[in-house]
Amino acid sequence: QVQLVESGGGLVQAGGSLRLSCAASGRTFSRYAMGWFRQAPGKEREFVAAISVSADFTRYSDSVKGRFTISRDNAKNTVYLQMNSLKPEDTAVYSCAAGQSPTWYRYSYDYWGQGTQVTVSS
Repeated sequence: QVQLVESGGGLVQAGGSLRLSCAASGRTFSRYAMGWFRQAPGKEREFVAAISVSADFTRYSDSVKGRFTISRDNAKNTVYLQMNSLKPEDTAVYSCAAGQSPTWYRYSYDYWGQGTQVTVSS
């Protein structure tokens, strides 16, 4: 069992930056690939980024590639999402997830956090 808690969301102006964190409980964090997803009002949850167990592989959606960076610190049981050059269309609830592979496919993930709100004003 893995419990995930996100933090770092907030209100930021367009062009600004935020760093999200996802802290995991339990001693098995280092066995899981991690992903970030987001859901805007009235839209389906969409893939943002994913990272492998050893952080040697990362994957990004086209909409955030070059602006967002996913990373992890297995010693701290934490995965991060550095978000730069934020746009109003990045506004959403951001959730982290733990699964067996760093895939874009949301149904492959076994554990989910509650999410943190990110709002980007124009």
